[in-house]
Amino acid sequence: MFRVDADGPVEFCNRLSRREFLHAGSLSMMGLTLPSFLAMNQADAATPDKDMNCIFLFLVGGPSQLDTFDMKPDAPAEIRGPFKPTRTNNPDIQISEIFPRTAKHADKFSIIRTLHHEAAGVHDAGHQLMQTGRYYSNNLEQPNAGCVYGYLRGAKHDMPPHVLLPRPMGNTGGNMPHGQSAGFLGKAHDPFVPNDELDLSGESQALRDAYGQNKFGQNCLRARRLIERGARFVTINMFETVFNETTWDIHGAAPYSSIDCYRDYVGPMFDHAYSSLLEDLSQRGMLDNTMVIATGEFGRTPKINPAGGRDHWPQVWSMLMAGGGIQGGRVVGKTDAIGAYPIERPVTPQEVVATMYHQLGVNLETELPSPSSRPVPIVDYGTKPIQELL
Repeated sequence: MFRVDADGPVEFCNRLSRREFLHAGSLSMMGLTLPSFLAMNQADAATPDKDMNCIFLFLVGGPSQLDTFDMKPDAPAEIRGPFKPTRTNNPDIQISEIFPRTAKHADKFSIIRTLHHEAAGVHDAGHQLMQTGRYYSNNLEQPNAGCVYGYLRGAKHDMPPHVLLPRPMGNTGGNMPHGQSAGFLGKAHDPFVPNDELDLSGESQALRDAYGQNKFGQNCLRARRLIERGARFVTINMFETVFNETTWDIHGAAPYSSIDCYRDYVGPMFDHAYSSLLEDLSQRGMLDNTMVIATGEFGRTPKINPAGGRDHWPQVWSMLMAGGGIQGGRVVGKTDAIGAYPIERPVTPQEVVATMYHQLGVNLETELPSPSSRPVPIVDYGTKPIQELL
């Protein structure tokens, strides 16, 4: 046999995993589409094993911390924005009123309110950092954390270890990679990207409705099914671009979105899908071994701009972590009175990625081969997981 992605015929050997052959290109060539994968291994789906897994929800566009998970109701109107805080099932946590269903699950997730980075305030830089734990430099593309996990652990039940839904990010205004490939590990370890959408007729109509009858909601349901059937890591891009599409990127004027979309469209879309995913995983006994990450690439400016929106702000933003041994009902970090800067326990993307690896059972001192003669550590030396969540 030979590898279809190689420069020439290469024989398989015992140490070559099925995953190295079944990467994105060869999968579609062999007719192994997403529906065919989800139809496989029904017996396995009934009794999922306890390997650690991850579902990574990328909230493309950069949600506003002030309008989602770090409300400042006592700030001036141009800071606090149009939305009010609401109580959750944890008396110590309030979140935005645009997430009424998510508010019922604050015992399952924790909020990091002081995530920040020092790179340029462009989408691509944040995409890189949040998914690889490193800055993009010297034209060396760093590998996505899901690709690293698949590289280290290999395939399970003939499933691709890392699946990306619905497809890689498109143009977001920069000229850098988005951090969603295997980078220097090679194309054989890229995520499987389906070229079709699944028939979810095996799921009840009530459950499909609960997730939300939209692309993001249905892909969150697909993610649960993929994890059941052996995928180790599923990445979902909530949106594929920030241009001429309603997203979290609320500059306030075309081709971007207005702040009202958080209440009318984007917020409910996330609220239904995220809360349903946590419920579904919990009811199936899968939440303990499935980490669910929800984050954007940066936050938004504290002061509403003249167009009625908020601009890019990598100085601070909020994200959610749940499942996979992450403690629920906690808040990490505190921002100042206008949600502009961390004042207690600042958190970096590198620490988030280290926490993901730690919970997935990966030794943080693991080194990866690179094009240079020097191996690359999976996280910068000395980077620790976020202890407050463990």
